[in-house]
Amino acid sequence: MPELTTMQAVAAFLTPTAIFAILLALHVVLPARRVEGYTRVTPHLYRLNGLAVFVAALVIWRFELTGAPLGWLWIAKWHAFAGAVALSVVMAAWIVLRAPADDRSALIQWIEGRTRNVHFGRGVDAKMFMYIFGGGVLGLCAVSSAAYHYDLYGEASNVGLFLHAAMWVWFVVDYFVFERVQLFTFDIIEERVGLKLIFGCLALYPLLYPIGLWGTAGLPSPDIDPALHPLWLGGSAAVFLLGWVITRGANMQKYTFKRFPERAFLGFIKPVTMTDGKRTILCSGYWGRARHVNYTGELLEALGMALALGHFTNAWAWAYFVYLTIFFIVRDRIDDGRCALKYGELWTQYRAKTPYRMVPGIY
Repeated sequence: MPELTTMQAVAAFLTPTAIFAILLALHVVLPARRVEGYTRVTPHLYRLNGLAVFVAALVIWRFELTGAPLGWLWIAKWHAFAGAVALSVVMAAWIVLRAPADDRSALIQWIEGRTRNVHFGRGVDAKMFMYIFGGGVLGLCAVSSAAYHYDLYGEASNVGLFLHAAMWVWFVVDYFVFERVQLFTFDIIEERVGLKLIFGCLALYPLLYPIGLWGTAGLPSPDIDPALHPLWLGGSAAVFLLGWVITRGANMQKYTFKRFPERAFLGFIKPVTMTDGKRTILCSGYWGRARHVNYTGELLEALGMALALGHFTNAWAWAYFVYLTIFFIVRDRIDDGRCALKYGELWTQYRAKTPYRMVPGIY
């Protein structure tokens, strides 16, 4: 990794803040759809233009309009991560302290936040913008790492690394294409805005999720028999796409049910529910196979990404997959406890009907 001068180190540290300002300006000025969502129990009108913001950011980055080279986010990654952490602390302090205190401990209020929704002038929702920042920077990191790798190796580059970067861009574009679905998730409706959420959106998600590229963009192409390239690359893509079909399908089925309770998903998966007269649980289709089958899909996507890099014994290549596996196993159990409190006996009945947590027939 090239060493940075003092001025470059300062610029690298400030890079997340600069990108934050640019993306916020794009989010405010670019045309947006205005759609209704919910802030826990009250309706709210959201501005959605994440895809337009991301495309504009890619154009700005591709033509180096910021003055930074294409590979800058890979070159500056350590300093940029430190800068993102500092930005997260500042943003958390500003958002948490401006809201009224409650009866929880000060530390819990700082970490989890005091309010569930924060809105600024011109229709900017803090949560939705931070997701735009996270997804946008994640995509830029993938593109930047691929550009750095190509600058090093040219025609001898690792084509699997380009596939890996393309998977991340797909991941980000998919999120923005279905941006409205996010409005119906627990994160938007229930989660408070504190250091945990802000750090996740500004540092962890955009800069550490593509960590496989941190340790492999500077490496030459793996020594894999060219005759095995179709199996290697095709197999990686197939695993990734299978995961995407599961995750996107599960999320879209639940989204469709929340908006149109009587509609059959994809025209043939009829909604089957369990209810106690007050609350209702969807238990057909994807959600009749496992209680968090969407997590399984994301794990398959991560597995496909790790395989695509081709450095099968490199710990960096597997770091995201390992992290996500641990994260989802823990989150599944946390979510299960929340749902048990929320739904009571109804959740017990759903557990009996759908006994598997994430992987049908296995776990």
